[in-house]
Parts: sequence; structure tokens; C-alpha cells
Amino acid sequence: MADKPAIPKGTRDFNPTESVRRNYIFDTVKRVFTLYGYAPIETPAMENLSTLLGKYGAEGDKLLFKILNSGDFLAGMDHREVTSSSANVAALKICEKGLRYDLTVPFARFVVQHQHELVFPFKRYQLQPVWRADRPQRGRYREFFQCDVDVVGSDSLLYELELLQIVDEVFKSFDTKVCIYINHRKILSGIAEMIGRTDLLTDITAAMDKLDRIGWEGVETELIARGLGQDAVEKVRPILLFRGGTEEKIALITQCLAGSATGMAGIEELKTLFEWIRQAGIGQEVVLDLSLARGLNYYTGAIFEVKALDYEMGSICGGGRYDNLTGIFGLPGISGVGISFGADRIYDVLLGLDKFPASTAHAPKVLFMNLGREESVFALSMLKQLRSSGIAGELYPEQVKMKKQFDYADKRGIPYVAIIGEGELKQAKVSLKELKQGQQQMLTPDELKKYLEKE
Repeated sequence: MADKPAIPKGTRDFNPTESVRRNYIFDTVKRVFTLYGYAPIETPAMENLSTLLGKYGAEGDKLLFKILNSGDFLAGMDHREVTSSSANVAALKICEKGLRYDLTVPFARFVVQHQHELVFPFKRYQLQPVWRADRPQRGRYREFFQCDVDVVGSDSLLYELELLQIVDEVFKSFDTKVCIYINHRKILSGIAEMIGRTDLLTDITAAMDKLDRIGWEGVETELIARGLGQDAVEKVRPILLFRGGTEEKIALITQCLAGSATGMAGIEELKTLFEWIRQAGIGQEVVLDLSLARGLNYYTGAIFEVKALDYEMGSICGGGRYDNLTGIFGLPGISGVGISFGADRIYDVLLGLDKFPASTAHAPKVLFMNLGREESVFALSMLKQLRSSGIAGELYPEQVKMKKQFDYADKRGIPYVAIIGEGELKQAKVSLKELKQGQQQMLTPDELKKYLEKE
């Protein structure tokens, strides 16, 4: 007996209902992105491995899916290079390409490669899958969709505000309350300066970013393990554990970072951004989170994360300002800022909160019974009129018992059944039956179209 087929862990199939709901998410975010003047692009599923490596930190590099070279990829390799102790070295020699880890690095590559074709500031959105060799768990997959919106070619804080307005508009459309968490990488750099360990900035931020998952004791243990002394840890503690409002947090961090020009620059940008947020009337909750770090190495300015308020889930959006990303591809001086909507986690949130509209049902509105050749020909002419008016319908493919055709409509969730028998055919009419209530009426083709348009 053959083994039952399966798909790789961390990937999923989507049935028609799930696919229609996902398209509802994609259509909503595309509508909002377009409303703010962003245009679509697409990039390949795979990139040169040299494009991806070193852009996501040491932990991110471990999660890259690498693609074996075609042909005899072991030709010319010393057998000692394929031992487990040198697996990473071997991987780089036999893999020239990898699946994209996110959409931002490929976007930076796209900007550099097509710079002479673009008008700056360049505003783009991108809805495509990404892959990470992560441990699958609830809300974390190895293949998942991101909906990214970015602008490059300007360092204006107005674009940070615009992205927050987009977040506000998207989740207003989803009828879902979220909290937008904001911090600034320059503030994190200032903290590293304050404790005299700028050499450990990446380690410090990686530990700080885990505060909501492992608590202060876990962060403290990790900071010490990463090389911080107890005195430095004690200086970080009051900043991470402070629970005041935005103004109180800004006052605290201003006092703590008074000697850091970098940190003070970040504070001034946040002051401006929060004032604009207030004036713009953003409806979602916005919070200054001094522990937020965003682990990706390319962020240099304001950083964001978004979490649902009424459903337990990790961050469903994240992003920030990056000043040097195109520089690593040979185009320095191009600042950018963007945010990514995690479609798969948003799906789980909307499903858990029962926020998908009923109109996302995938079934057609009406099924025409197949009761004979002449009846079917008349049904096909009526279907053509309905479809030209945007009303979805279909004709049952075979002349079988009516019970079987009714069962098909019921299982598909089709609300109406159109019956054309000998009597209806003589009158050039149709009997329309509403399955839920059982009501039935005789209609002309024009009356049928008008009735279904209203329903």
C-alpha cells in the first residue's frame, strides 16, 4: 500500500474557503496601499545567496533555505569539505542560490538594479511568499506570505507617519483593534553608548527584543551570557521595566541618554513622530516600547511592530527605517522605510475574532438543474446573461436525479437552485428555489437577473 502523500512541515494547503478569505486580506491591503500611491512589483522566489547572506544577522543566516546547484554539485570538492564539521563551508560551495527570507532585501537589490528606471521617492508594495527554515509552531510557518509596503529615496519622517496611517486604515477595514509599538534604533545605540558597550549592540538588542517572551530574568541572563557586566545590566534594567506613558518614557530616556548624541537624535525624531501621530488622528493605539529592537541588522531609525489587542498572537506587522540597505549593493545614500503585513498571522487573527465577512463565501449564487438537453440549452443562455451582470452561476454537468443535484448545491453552499422543466421551458421562465427557507417562485430571465442582483 502506497504511503499517504504529505507536504513539508511548516507549509500548508488552502481549500477554496481559505483561499477566498486570504484573497480578501490581499485585496484589502492592496486597496489601501494603492490609496496611498504605492505601486506593485514582484521579484523572483530565489535570489543569489550572496544577495541574502549577512543581511539578517547570524540567526537569520541560519534560517535561509539554500538551493543546491544543478548538475554534479559535488564535482571538484574535497571529501573533507562535506563532513558535518564543515557543513556551512560546503553549503556555500554547492549552493549559489537561496529562497528569499523576506521582501525587503530583494527590494533593495531591485532598486539598485533598476535605479535608472525609477522615479524617487519610489513607493512600492509587494505581496509574495517568503521562506524560513524555522521550527514550525502556531503562527510561525516555513512558507508564508508577506504584504510589504516601502518607500525609498527620502528620509522624511512623513513617510513613517504615512505607514502608520496605512496600518490604521487596514485594520479599520478589518474591524480589528491593534496596538502599534514604536521605538528607535538610535535610542538603542544610545543605550549601548551609555553602558560603554557599543561593540555589543547587536547582542544587547537581540536580548532586549525577547523581553515579552522570556521576561526580565531571562533577558538579564542572556545579557550576561553575551558579555555584559552586572553594572551594565543594572543600567539597562530601569529603562526596560519602566511602565509610564509615552511622555514619561521620553523624559526618562532623555535623562538617561543625555550624553549620547546618537540617542538624543533618535529621541527628537520620536518626539516629532508622536506629535504628528496625535495630529493625524490615528485611531489605533500607539505605544512607545523601549524594549522593541527588531532583530534585523539593517534597521537604522524608527522601528514598528503591530499586535492584535483582542486575540493572542505574536506581532502581525513589523518594519522600520533603513538608511544603508541599498549601499551594500553599490548604491549608497538611499534611505528607505517600510512595513510588512504578515498575511498568515492576520488570517489567524481574523478567523479567531470571526471578522471575515460572509461575502467571502466561494460558492456561486445559483445552480441550474440539468433536466434535459433543451432545458440545458435554455439554462446556458440564462447563465450567460447572469454572468455578464457579475452574478456567479453554474449548470450541473449531468442529467441525474434531482436529489443528487440538490445535495450538490447544499454541500457547496449555493443559496439558490434554478429549475427548468418542461413547463418552464414552454413559458420561457425558470422556477427559482431558495434552499435555506424553501421558498420558490417563477421568474422570467430578466426578473431572475434583477432578483439575484438585489440578493
